[in-house]
Amino acid sequence: MNLPSSSRTVLIGGASGFWGDSQIAVPQLLRQPGLQYLVFDYLAETTMSILQRARLRSPELGYATDFVTAAVGPHLRAIKDRGIRLVSNAGGLNPAGCRDAILALAHEQGVPLKVAIVTGDDVLALQDRFEPWGAEAERVQDLPPLMSANAYLGAWPIAQALSAGADIVITGRCVDSATLLGIAIHEFGWDMNDYDRLAQASLAGHLVECGAQGCGGLFTDWEQVPDWAEIGYPLVLMHADGSFEIAQPRGAGGLVTRQTVGEQLLYEIGDPAAYELPDVICDFSQVRLEDLAGHDAEGGRVRVTGARGRAPGSRYKVTATYQHGWQIAIMMAIRGQRALAKAQRTADALLARTRWQMEAAGFADYDETLVELLGAESMYGPNRRVADSREIVLRIAARHGERRALAFLQKEASSAGTSMGPGTRSHFGGRSDVQSVIRTASFLLPKTAVLVQVQACAEEAPLALGSLAADGAARPAERASGPLPQAGEPARPPRGPAVRIALGRIAHGRSGDKGDDANIGLMARHPRWLPVLREQVTAERVLAYFAHLVRGPVQRYELPGLGAFNFVLQRALGGGGSCSLRSDPLGKCYAQMLLDMEIDCPAELAPV
Repeated sequence: MNLPSSSRTVLIGGASGFWGDSQIAVPQLLRQPGLQYLVFDYLAETTMSILQRARLRSPELGYATDFVTAAVGPHLRAIKDRGIRLVSNAGGLNPAGCRDAILALAHEQGVPLKVAIVTGDDVLALQDRFEPWGAEAERVQDLPPLMSANAYLGAWPIAQALSAGADIVITGRCVDSATLLGIAIHEFGWDMNDYDRLAQASLAGHLVECGAQGCGGLFTDWEQVPDWAEIGYPLVLMHADGSFEIAQPRGAGGLVTRQTVGEQLLYEIGDPAAYELPDVICDFSQVRLEDLAGHDAEGGRVRVTGARGRAPGSRYKVTATYQHGWQIAIMMAIRGQRALAKAQRTADALLARTRWQMEAAGFADYDETLVELLGAESMYGPNRRVADSREIVLRIAARHGERRALAFLQKEASSAGTSMGPGTRSHFGGRSDVQSVIRTASFLLPKTAVLVQVQACAEEAPLALGSLAADGAARPAERASGPLPQAGEPARPPRGPAVRIALGRIAHGRSGDKGDDANIGLMARHPRWLPVLREQVTAERVLAYFAHLVRGPVQRYELPGLGAFNFVLQRALGGGGSCSLRSDPLGKCYAQMLLDMEIDCPAELAPV
């Protein structure tokens, strides 16, 4: 990536998309000339449950240890010598513990560092002020005792920590995009009511928060993405006016195009005209993506404009965790003739046998069970195309309120290797573990109730931030947002003979989760196919296609600037995250499934 001569830019690398991301990211990005910042995202909602389990085992944990041992530790000297600054939410449930671990490594290596932490997101003590989140939200009074509760903080405290001279800023729970937005606020001196710029930088943060997904990872046309082994991690060149370009380090694998960036833009955004963040409510519906021809042809480069913003709300979203029973998932391979029928009979027999044993021991029935026949398109339900198979992975998942009750299935599973169908390998890698179910619940909390603090270094007392960080009050915008472009009457596809095609021939797709809701984004491969998508891929058709998985309604939102649609499928993931028994509790495969749905395309528009 070649930097322009303007001094009113900042170059930021996205080095992590989740806890467990590849260790190639930091060395790759450090090879980029002119790099000024690295941002790291670790805190998916599922990760908060994992961190809670870790803290139960060892109170000094509760943070993303990979950030210390793998991402930062081996590169501390190079990062410090080049003056590169780091911002991460790796602090999780224990920002101070994460800071202390980094400082210990820095002391060992003789690297002087100033590490700041942002705290205040731990709001467990404020649960009497929690408000329901969403129309069918849980009330905190109806739940077991909460184990943790963390507010999604914004970018302002991060900007303050950088202004205090921190080399590394570690936060607890904050929105994923806040790490990059905080940098932009600090570097450009933006006011917190400059909502269009805040929305643009939040979009930049959203595009890099999943690491290599911003450079062709998970791309629908995966065959076009070169060199997965050295896939690129994203670079954002942010301009003072809020516009930005996204690219990747020269020489990396991966692909940055309007299509790959567009897919990532659609990822998990809900209503694109009302993407709510603590610092700004973003409208991405008119965002424009432009391939910059002649720039970084090796990996591609895309210019992003058009995000608009308005004043945020007066409340933080809060994610709470609580213990709610136990679960187990066992897997075994079953091969040979009629493997599908053998696998189903094996599951039925094991569940029947263990139910007898549980009843004899005084335990109630399972709270929930799930049988998946992996390799036979079991998740596709009535849309599957496989009638049988000679090789199946049988997966049986179960949940119960008492851990000891699941020990029967844990033990009995191995018996299938000698007492049931031929060709059975009764376990993979030993006996499956019984795991505690740490559920999450979401609430709202007035910002005025939350005391956000920045501790610039370990030796200084924390500084409480004023109302600018948290009051959420609407102020007159410094730059008034002009009216959005008015769309005309949507174009209709031509009438006449039609051919039946798979949706994926005219659209790209990307899917993900928000709790128990699935999010599927579809982007037309060419503008001529947008009217076909609008007419053929309705919310009703999507709901019908996923009826075997979805328990709530489906909403469709349009992004005219991108030529795309976003679908939100409510109660679609069996509880979602660590609460779900499904093999895909995060909805990662939903877009791939939908792209196989057949639609009617006018013959004159049919792809060749």
